Amino acid sequence: MADTILFNALREATDEEMARDENVLVMGEDVGHYGGSYKVTKGLYDKYGELRVLDTPIAENSFTGMAVGAAMTGLRPIIEGMNMGFLLLAFNQIANNAGMLRYTSGGNFKIPMVIRGPGGVGRQLGAEHSQRLEAYFQAVPGLKIVACSTPYNAKGLLKAAIRDENPVLFFEHVLLYNLREDLPDDEYLLPLDKAEMVREGSDVTILSYSRMRHHAMQAAKTLEQEGYDPEVIDLISLKPIDMEAIAKSVRKTHRVIIVEECMKTGGIGAEVMALINEQLFDELDAPPIRLASQDIPTPYNGKLEDLTIVQPPTIVETAKKLIANEL
Repeated sequence: MADTILFNALREATDEEMARDENVLVMGEDVGHYGGSYKVTKGLYDKYGELRVLDTPIAENSFTGMAVGAAMTGLRPIIEGMNMGFLLLAFNQIANNAGMLRYTSGGNFKIPMVIRGPGGVGRQLGAEHSQRLEAYFQAVPGLKIVACSTPYNAKGLLKAAIRDENPVLFFEHVLLYNLREDLPDDEYLLPLDKAEMVREGSDVTILSYSRMRHHAMQAAKTLEQEGYDPEVIDLISLKPIDMEAIAKSVRKTHRVIIVEECMKTGGIGAEVMALINEQLFDELDAPPIRLASQDIPTPYNGKLEDLTIVQPPTIVETAKKLIANEL
């Protein structure tokens, strides 16, 4: 076991896969000499050279399109978005090209590529650098969407994403890069389509992902101290959603709270709630509850920024009321 910081877990995953398969390459802004904005590619340029670690111009649509073309020829590009919000400039390439070409070519082309980078609400990064794009892309056919949340799942999921034959959007949270955890010395991969049971319980199911996993666990500790027994699940896979894991939990607790950093309107929680109501309505003792960010551009002011996203005390209060049938 080795104590590893999350950004180093991602770097190790990339390094191991580049060493394993010469078709794996990295491209993005400042990924080479500079080592990436959050040092995920540090040292890889010196090790693998400029043909496998490509510093690109500030032109997301161009280098994302180039990556799609590279994937069509059999390479396995990893795109690093300096900030995931910038990838809105490449929405056409991700949606119309990466997501659809395997289908529109009749299966003649595969698009094995990973698009990864930091997103989420940081600390006073302003509206344009606090984007959560997972809901933007969830409606796009042909994409897989994953949100890592710990050093352990970051490494195992990224290795699996690089080996996958489909385009994978790999969401990291800007405030989780410095998380530490002991990682196994032996190689491991994690499934891209499975949720993780973080804490087993019987009173209420709390579904979350990315940074909200940690807010949910803070709330769970408080609830446990007050005599409650919440179950916490990290969704991890946002497309497809692991309804098997959700159903197993809901059949046990009969109550659900969905906690996300995405906006409430049209967010991931909206899709999860729709699926729960469609498939598990008769198992519910109370309507599912969504806790999500305010439907406004994220303020720069730190105190206002905190007010726009879900905090652990809100999860605690909501869980108590839901268990007491007061909602």
